[in-house]
Amino acid sequence: MSDALPKERQTAYQRWEMASFGEPEAPPPPAEPAQAQIDTEALLAEAREQIAAAREQARREGLAEGLAQGYQTGMEQGRAQALEENTLLQQLSQAFGAEIAHAKELVAQDLLDLALDLAKAMLKTALAIQPERVLPIVNDAIGYLPTLQQPALLFLHPDDALLVRERMGAELASAGWRVLDEAAMERGGCRIETASNQIDAAASSRWQRIAASLGKDGQWLA
Repeated sequence: MSDALPKERQTAYQRWEMASFGEPEAPPPPAEPAQAQIDTEALLAEAREQIAAAREQARREGLAEGLAQGYQTGMEQGRAQALEENTLLQQLSQAFGAEIAHAKELVAQDLLDLALDLAKAMLKTALAIQPERVLPIVNDAIGYLPTLQQPALLFLHPDDALLVRERMGAELASAGWRVLDEAAMERGGCRIETASNQIDAAASSRWQRIAASLGKDGQWLA
């Protein structure tokens, strides 16, 4: 019969003594709940870092894409605006050129009108001061006739008719011309009538022909 006491009846001292002669008692396993808590927090932290990194990467890619798209859109808008401004500038340039040309034309017409007015005034003054200027006018008018046919009549202002008779009377009479007075005729001109021709060399008529050749409707008495 063994002297060993049942385990449940042994004291704490006895249990320790007996256990000390056997295999050493293994240390208690680590608390699994604490270890699990630490691993979970690490995983959460790592997951948060990965999520933050993914968000940052997505933000950068989105920003880069947005910048590229914005740049392309800006370039297209810039080209369209530049084309529109260039078209507007061309239209303004054409309109400005047309206005300049029109202004030059107006200035040229004004200068021509002024020149004609000055020439007319000078001619009237010259005829008043030098009435003998009617003599070459009479010669030129007679020279336009291809042939002389009777009757050949030369109409002049009475004062010019007197001057022509004094200077050219004999020559005209020998050629068959008759010098006639016409009170309505202005000084400095004449009118010729023959059987087949009529030449109006009045000062007003000559002036209107000159003005018409320059595109003007000039009036001698204006």
